[in-house]
Amino acid sequence: MSSEKVHVEHCKGVNGLDKVILREIRRCSAEVYLYGGQVTSWKNAHGEELLFVSSKASFRPPRAIRGGIPICFPQLKSTGSLEQYGFARNRIWSIDLDPPPSPSDISHKAYVDLILTHSEEDMKIWPHSEVRVEGLETLDYLDNLKNGERFTEQEDAITFESEVDKVYLSTPTKIAILDHERKRTFELRKDGLPDAVVWNPWDKKAKSMADFGDNEYMHMLCVEAACVEEPITLKPGEEWKGRQEISAVPSSYCSEQLDPLRLLLRG
Repeated sequence: MSSEKVHVEHCKGVNGLDKVILREIRRCSAEVYLYGGQVTSWKNAHGEELLFVSSKASFRPPRAIRGGIPICFPQLKSTGSLEQYGFARNRIWSIDLDPPPSPSDISHKAYVDLILTHSEEDMKIWPHSEVRVEGLETLDYLDNLKNGERFTEQEDAITFESEVDKVYLSTPTKIAILDHERKRTFELRKDGLPDAVVWNPWDKKAKSMADFGDNEYMHMLCVEAACVEEPITLKPGEEWKGRQEISAVPSSYCSEQLDPLRLLLRG
């Protein structure tokens, strides 16, 4: 298997922002903006876009990019004392020119290592010199539409008929999002991130958001690994790692043995 078809391109994106385009031998691709270290595109071998980015996303700092896979660090929403969702998604990341050793099984895959270093402004609110950023029935969740009140999920599967903004606690390491209309399943696997955020603004809120199309809520769903209930606290010299991996497969490939948080999307 030749690695010559693996391609990593550093180029300019929307509004001149730097981005990295990754293309691998099966013709899958991904785009990552250095602004926010944010994945804004993920296409399969057929060129089908698998991520949602709003058509009204501004791509103008300091506003965060609406959609894709953002990095919300060191806090989610207003759970801490810093700016909402933290500062990592509003900073310019850089390409790590001396990355750690890569696993031996990715020689035929395109990849890039991004790092975020602190600025003098960050140090005023984040005074640490060594910081590294690296299923749902019966589960408890926090409902952000009810002031973060805690409830227990009673449904066998989550469906969407109105606005949803919940944080599910102590979730499994594997989550499945079932898209019946397109007969595919998104599998989210995670480590070090025990919770999961589920969000859809629905029609009323969508219309009130300047960087979100009025009807785009019908074409997206936010499901992201998180650490909300018990924030990570590091002592000097300690290190924490969190990982999220997303794959898309035909629904017939998704085994019930995944014990997933099952999210049913209705068209």
